[in-house]
This record gives sequence, C-alpha cells and structure tokens, in this order.
Amino acid sequence: MRTLARPDVNLGRPGKILWTRGLHDLMEYPPSYCYGYLYVNLERGRTLAIDAQTGKIIWARKAAGLMASTPAIAGPRLFVTSYDGTVTAYRRSDGRLLWQLETSAPVESSPVVVRGIVYVGGHDGKLYALRARSGRPLWVYDTGGRINSSPSVIGGRVCITNYNGLIVCVRRGNGHRVWAVQVRRDYLRYESFYASPSSDGRRIFTVARTGKVVALSAASGRILWTYNLGALTYATPAVASGRVFVGNLAGSLSALRATTGALLWRVSVSGRILAHSLVVGNLVFFSTLEGDTYAARTSDGKIVWHMGMGKFSPGIATNRRYFFSLNGRLIAFQGRFTKPHS
Repeated sequence: MRTLARPDVNLGRPGKILWTRGLHDLMEYPPSYCYGYLYVNLERGRTLAIDAQTGKIIWARKAAGLMASTPAIAGPRLFVTSYDGTVTAYRRSDGRLLWQLETSAPVESSPVVVRGIVYVGGHDGKLYALRARSGRPLWVYDTGGRINSSPSVIGGRVCITNYNGLIVCVRRGNGHRVWAVQVRRDYLRYESFYASPSSDGRRIFTVARTGKVVALSAASGRILWTYNLGALTYATPAVASGRVFVGNLAGSLSALRATTGALLWRVSVSGRILAHSLVVGNLVFFSTLEGDTYAARTSDGKIVWHMGMGKFSPGIATNRRYFFSLNGRLIAFQGRFTKPHS
C-alpha cells in the first residue's frame, strides 16, 4: 500500500554507525532489502547489490539511462526501471539479466510486485502489469497523462496518479477501471500529481504539486477531504497510526488526521523537503535538499535527532537496523533500542 511506514518497529533514535559506504553518486530513492542484502539504484544508471552486514558491494549493473526509483523484489528476481524506457529483471544472487521490456518513454516509477505480477507506470501515461517470470504484459492501462508516480496495490486494485490530475484504480487481474477521479485546481485547470498514492487500506492519500493533499475512499474514489499545505509539494505521503505525514518545498512537515484531514502539528526546518518521509516506530524521518536529515516525534513533531547529511528520502528500516541513503553515502545505523547482538 506504499505506506512508507513501519510503526510496529521500535528501534529508537539512530545510534552507532555500523558501516558506511560512499557510492560516488546520488540516491534519489532509498534501497530495498531482502534476506541480508540491499539493492539500490544510483542516479547515473547503476544498480548495486550490497551486503547489509558489511556494506560490501556484491555486484553492479549499468543501465543506459538515469535512474530515480527503488528496485522491487520478488523471490529470486529484482526489478528496476530507467529513464532509457526500460523495465529490467535481474537475478538477485548475481545480477544476471533475465529479461528487459522496452517502452516508448522514460520510466521513473518504482515498481511493485504482487503474486508474480510487476506493476509499474511510465512517462507514456501507461500503467503496465508484467509477468515477473518473463516480462510479458498481462495488461496495459492508458491513463492519458504522464506518470512520474509509483503504483500502490490495495487489495485487488492497483492505483496510480498522473500529471493530468488523475487518480485511478484498476482491477489487479485484468486492468479494468474501477474508478477514476480528475482533481481540479480551479474552474479552468486540473491539478498535477508527481506524488504516488499511499493508503491505510480504507483511504487513499496523495498530494498535488500545488500542495493540495487529497484523501479518497479506496472503494469508490469519493473525495473525503482536502488540505492545502501552501507550498509546492512532490513528496508522497507517509501513513501510520491514523496520521498522514507530508513535507513540502517550503521546509515544513505536516501531520494530518487520516479520517478528517485536520492539522495535528507542523514543524518547519531550514531547507526544502522534496522527497517522502519515513515513519519508524514513533519517529518520522525526513531530509532536506540542503543536506540535513531529521527525526521528529510522530505525536507532536518535536525534533529529537538531526544529522548534517541527506538530500532526498532518508532511507529504510529493518527490524534491527536503519539503512540511510544520505546523498551519495549509504550508512547502516544501529538503533538506540537495538539489542547488542543484532
């Protein structure tokens, strides 16, 4: 559901640095993790497999175009997208090329895989459902507008946003439209979405570039509430414990009540928040383009941790560690509450 949250994991504030690895390139999106390995896309078009215990690079593969996405994992396969218009499957163990699909436009979307089907959007406006084993399309749905966002799977549906102000949910199995809502900015113009949809299972949350947060019924697409952040926004909302967290380019992170959209708190920092935040336990992490990463309490927004590194999204957390992708450096942190032998 692309919640960007692990409220059940209680690591506490980041503590001891276990290892650090300079990758000599930007990581706009965080890595993915499976069974002791991290997989990350670098801006200039490399995909790396990294040992999560030591930070050692296991293998690297080069794409023809730039990359701005997180790899997806399904069993022994890894799926990556690129601005050269490709969706590629590698063998996770050694990076061997398994298949590659060429589309007609750049692919920025981070794929998601459910039950052997890869869902991903492209700048050509199409939402693709591809068979994980072969890359052959199961179905393709044309949204009619450029897709920069990533799909979310909510039960039997796949939902996506596009640059023409559309939020659409289609059936996972056949791509038939369930509902579609085109959100207006005013009487003459539609909104434009870079942010992906996130969900708590009952509601879908996304935010237009103008800063309008939109909550819809996942079942019907009915707009339940909107809230204006008052500044340009590209960050996908994080959702946890009845709250929606979203930052904007004015440097403020807001927490909204998921049921009503009421503002619970807002914290402002010196810098611009471009990417999504990350909720781990009772902390929400976010980074600024000026190179700072913060942790605020989810209850009241009080800043309780700060590091003078960062740029895009902060990173991810497993049950035992934080793995932060801070600009061009990947860092493994032990959590304050992590057991010493972990």
